[in-house]
Amino acid sequence: MVIIGTRPEAIKLVSVIEELNQNTKYFKPIVVTTAQHRELVDTVFKLFNIKPQFDCNIMQSKQTLTHITTLAVKKLTRIMDIVNPDIVLVQGDTTTAFSGALTAFYHRIPIGHIEAGLRSFHKYNPFPEEMNRILIGKLADWHFAPTELAKQYLINEGVNPEKIYITGNTGIDAVLKFAKQSIRPTIPEIKTINWQRRIILVEMHRRENWGKPLQNVCTGLIEIAKRNKDVEIVFPYHLNPVVQKTVDKILAREERIHLFKATNYADFIWLLNQSYLILTDSGGIQEEAPILGKPVLLLREVTERPEAVKAGIVKVIGTETEKVITETQHLLDDKATYRTMAQKIPLYGDGKAGKRIIHIILNQFGYRKSLPREFQQPII
Repeated sequence: MVIIGTRPEAIKLVSVIEELNQNTKYFKPIVVTTAQHRELVDTVFKLFNIKPQFDCNIMQSKQTLTHITTLAVKKLTRIMDIVNPDIVLVQGDTTTAFSGALTAFYHRIPIGHIEAGLRSFHKYNPFPEEMNRILIGKLADWHFAPTELAKQYLINEGVNPEKIYITGNTGIDAVLKFAKQSIRPTIPEIKTINWQRRIILVEMHRRENWGKPLQNVCTGLIEIAKRNKDVEIVFPYHLNPVVQKTVDKILAREERIHLFKATNYADFIWLLNQSYLILTDSGGIQEEAPILGKPVLLLREVTERPEAVKAGIVKVIGTETEKVITETQHLLDDKATYRTMAQKIPLYGDGKAGKRIIHIILNQFGYRKSLPREFQQPII
């Protein structure tokens, strides 16, 4: 059983589901969606032609973490009672992933955790993701870690090293698939953007940045646009009404700042490829940008992906208005610094993570004698 709730989970589980479907001699994959993010996750299902066998449909307006957790566990319990899978796969650090792992544990079903071992070492940053992934790590039987550092974090927490496998990140499987395509997106708003200018792509959605932090960043974006007439700011904002309301109120009428609803995944990869630099609080973009050679200014206080920071491709800058302005302006003005941050480095994967994960599962159930060669991260 593969459990999916949000768009990032769906994107990062596509290659796993495809591999399962190519190995039906051994697997009967059951895809379950909680629909934690209804509209966003559905765009990925449509793009990749994924048809979940079960849909919990839990999303409500202004939903709370308590609502997501309790309703997901309740509905997943009914499904697991019916299906009784041999293994449950969850991805990352969402509340859906935690709820899926918890429900599987209650049913004594083995759990595979994809993207295991990421840590910011800050209980409330990101919130609730840091505690979600720690708790999943305590419940999981197999840990599919994207990097050597993630493996080491798990070992430090007492996880059996023989149950940790370095696979690379499945998100890179999807990026490499779409980055090669030159299909122009159908987003109506792109017609209003001058693509000859330098494009700053902005993406913010994390709960810890709701309110004042998001307001600070929006204020900084106005000043950046005013100072740099050769810049266009593109902000495909998250569908959460809290984010929408803040962004619209501050930025809706600003010149050369383009707002539109979050795009489908293929469109977003196209936007990443067209951008000059990226401002974000996203976890996934920290993985995607290095393989595309795009500098990232991270709108957070800490990161669970320090490899990109160490490599000089991502810089953690927080959300204070002046810091956002200063760091962005520095990248726009200093070509040497920009070139250093615009390196193409496959830090988080080589496009084979999904294959490795399914190979490992086959090995664990006795259908393959050998284990795959682990992902070899570039030396940084």
